[in-house]
Amino acid sequence: MTTSPTTLARQPSVSGLLDGIAGDAGAVQRRAMSKAITLLESTRNDHRVQADELLTQLLPHTGKSFRLGISGVPGVGKSTFIEALGLYLIAQGHRVAVLTIDPSSTVSGGSILGDKTRMEHLSVHEKAYIRPSPSSGTLGGVAEKTREAMLVCEAAGYDVVIVETVGVGQSEIAVAGMTDMFVLMQLPNAGDDLQAIKKGVMEIADLVVINKADIDKNAATRAEAQITSSLRLLSQHGNPENAHHDETLWHPKVVQISALLGQGVDSFWAAVTQFRQLQTANGRIGTRREKQALSWMWERIDAGLKLAFRQHPQVKELLPQLQADVAAGRIAASTAARNLLLAQSNHAQAAIK
Repeated sequence: MTTSPTTLARQPSVSGLLDGIAGDAGAVQRRAMSKAITLLESTRNDHRVQADELLTQLLPHTGKSFRLGISGVPGVGKSTFIEALGLYLIAQGHRVAVLTIDPSSTVSGGSILGDKTRMEHLSVHEKAYIRPSPSSGTLGGVAEKTREAMLVCEAAGYDVVIVETVGVGQSEIAVAGMTDMFVLMQLPNAGDDLQAIKKGVMEIADLVVINKADIDKNAATRAEAQITSSLRLLSQHGNPENAHHDETLWHPKVVQISALLGQGVDSFWAAVTQFRQLQTANGRIGTRREKQALSWMWERIDAGLKLAFRQHPQVKELLPQLQADVAAGRIAASTAARNLLLAQSNHAQAAIK
């Protein structure tokens, strides 16, 4: 996402953002959070310097929330469920932040950012903060700066941070790499036994939720039995960490809910609470976050290297002709890519000498 200079010209200083985020909960804090996330999403180099300073200052105030990732196919009812869950958690004394990811158009690049409108009651609650962001071509069902936005929410004192992905298929699992618990939402009659045991998003789910169970209770019960069986099968790889007799370990579960009617939300949160207690006691959440932080670092390195490659003078000089050759079929795409990489490498070696 490229933020307009006019928008960020109104950005306060980093210290001003920090004061607003750390201040009392309310409209002022939410505005500071929104401005901070806008700064983090900017691609301008001067804003990235400010964003890095902001993140460094925020880090000591993060890490105390529970990070919950929620994914599922389009139309499964993620937004409706998140609103029901958010209102339930607020009634229990929590403060809830929701980061929703909306798909960006492959034609225009635009994004509707309409998930917030589906949460009309939660979005106006003083103890909730909802921030929609465009995917901007980022794969995996999340936005490029979702991790950074989570840190802003944590520093502001929101103790439950929910990440709602775009509607996903079987391989969009990026949200599992940035949250403490990954929840997969399914529909009754979504497939047969074979579909339930396919590897991918199913095998990394910590909890599977069958939504709209009130529409066809028999179908929901069959789906629960099929998915429960598949989760047990997927975990039996000879790995002692998945031993079902060990009560200190978490074993993925399946719950039925009706988000529209608000049924099953308490059972869902009871399962989440059990997961959090077990994974905190055995140290899994801490280990998971350490791996996620390192993964985030390498992801940013990959993105930075790609940007630096595109901006390299030798690459920019050769790219137009090689693109034309590839498009005309005069040279293989792999050969063109190798020539560009060699040009960058040779230029770097010459600079060193």
